[in-house]
Amino acid sequence: MSEQRKRKRKKRWGLRIFLGLLAVLVLTVGGYVYSVYRNLSKTTDTIYTPVETQPVREAGVDLTQQTPISILLMGIDNGAEGRTEAGRSDSMIVVTINPKTQTTAMVSIPRDTFSEIVGNDTYDKINHAYWFGGAEMAINTVQKLLGIPIDYYASINMEGLKQMVDAVGGITVNSPLAFTSRGYTFVEGSNQMNGEAALAFSRMREEDPTQDTGRQDRQRLVIEAIIHNLIQTDMLLSYQDILHSLSANVETSLQMSDYLALQQNGYVSAVSNIKQDHLGGVGGLRNEIYYSFVDGAELNRVQEVLKTELELP
Repeated sequence: MSEQRKRKRKKRWGLRIFLGLLAVLVLTVGGYVYSVYRNLSKTTDTIYTPVETQPVREAGVDLTQQTPISILLMGIDNGAEGRTEAGRSDSMIVVTINPKTQTTAMVSIPRDTFSEIVGNDTYDKINHAYWFGGAEMAINTVQKLLGIPIDYYASINMEGLKQMVDAVGGITVNSPLAFTSRGYTFVEGSNQMNGEAALAFSRMREEDPTQDTGRQDRQRLVIEAIIHNLIQTDMLLSYQDILHSLSANVETSLQMSDYLALQQNGYVSAVSNIKQDHLGGVGGLRNEIYYSFVDGAELNRVQEVLKTELELP
């Protein structure tokens, strides 16, 4: 065999080995990605809990057309890890995402807000809506109060929050004040937290000079920190821990197709630009029960903020 033919044969074998290794690599990575997708699909099926709410939009949401959307986030306090059927919505945050302007707004609603409880024919603290009628009644109540559609919802058991924080490797939060709660000491400024610490940080109210408003602000900070860690690329490595924390403690009306559409149409990138706000109120007694009363001017202000983000008239 000539030297030239030997060199050509070696090149062919070298190419075959390279292509073989490339194929193995693709199959390995592809198999891992498929595994992630399969497990994610299973989890989204588990936590998917649709509700029938009162229609507000004239036309439905089209994620492929980058329609600005709203999501009601609820932290459910039933005192234990697990599903979220019982309890009150200890935390209520309306999130709007506008992929066109690449902005996200988070507006907290104090749990003691005096509001009409839609479907229960009564006025009460807004966090009682979930107690009376679950996510459906809570969504209808928030829609009536704020005059906007709630397109999706997600509820998480407050005790399950610590699992989520641990699953994303802990979080860093800038606290607006220094305080001690549940055995944890937080400084004003940067604090590194695990799940237990984050739960203590987000639930303290008595030592905060602004009481429930301050607690709502800290809960938004924790959620923002979790979101920041979730969108980091290396989070793919701990996805199973994240999925476990979700499947055990979360219910939502978002489906797998929605997650893919949110990723593909600019919604996820908009979450990196978050504006924070809250519905202000004045505390007072009514029939010897404490409520937070919102006046017309403040309600109109928050409604306009949300409608502007959602591009609604």
